[in-house]
Amino acid sequence: MLEDSHLRKIRKLRVSLTDMCNFRCFYCMPKDVKFTPKSQLLSVEEIGQICGALVEHGLTQIRVTGGEPTLRADFDEIMTRLSQLSIEKIAVTSNGFHLEGHLQHLYSIGCRHLNISLDSLSKEKFNQITNSKGFERVYNAILAAKGMGFHVKVNVLLLKGVNDDELIDFVEFSSTTDIKVRFLEIIKIGLGCKYHDSHFISADEALNRIQRHEHLTAVEDDFDSTSFNFMTASGAKIGFIASETKPFCVSCSRLRLTATGALRACLMSDKGVNLRGISVEEYPSLLRKVIEMKPTERAENCSQNIYQIGG
Repeated sequence: MLEDSHLRKIRKLRVSLTDMCNFRCFYCMPKDVKFTPKSQLLSVEEIGQICGALVEHGLTQIRVTGGEPTLRADFDEIMTRLSQLSIEKIAVTSNGFHLEGHLQHLYSIGCRHLNISLDSLSKEKFNQITNSKGFERVYNAILAAKGMGFHVKVNVLLLKGVNDDELIDFVEFSSTTDIKVRFLEIIKIGLGCKYHDSHFISADEALNRIQRHEHLTAVEDDFDSTSFNFMTASGAKIGFIASETKPFCVSCSRLRLTATGALRACLMSDKGVNLRGISVEEYPSLLRKVIEMKPTERAENCSQNIYQIGG
């Protein structure tokens, strides 16, 4: 396992396959969005080579993200390639719209961990948030993945005045489906900066609201978990990712590979190095350089949109 000068264990890699997305969530995607041309994205071979080299140097877990990763026509091929690396865990973060058609393949290659975004349990509200008509497909994909034996986590971005009235609904969803639900604070990144003041609700406020209805028992997690977690008396499993009010920089174990080959140290920073086309001999010094870029304190904001970096 890699370690930086602050004794943080660096073991996780977030791999963005594309900045494309088929949803247009108002807090994430500009209306006049222009995605990176496919010709500039890393190829299957480049993704395999870069990730393989990073694994050789100590990274042990890979999570594939986007944009929306399943929009890549070669998504299954990429996942197969990554599953063949000597890693402890391979996972996918997705909006769920195209996911159901890939579940059988993901299961067959040993990918068992899925994070799926679902910002509302209301069809109408979900479709308004995402500017799509995808609620049923996403919801059905979540239940199908759970039924197949995947470890599924549902991510809910908390939006004051939009979906914060559904907190208890999501708790009940978790207790009835045995699917963990994690509530995320909106962060000051890209369009999130514009909507932060009007739609921010803290994890503590959400937690306090839930505690009025449910008894919560704290649950221990990994040293580098991004969430703090609870079990309710009704059996719900919930967590909170409080990136704004309780940043976890001091225990962060992640590096990020963008869809065009830049290795970055932090979601909130564009600092990094481009690994595209470099020789194997250059990896130790470049990897050390990126690791030492990892901040120990949370940046106030980031102008680049999150879909361009990888969630």
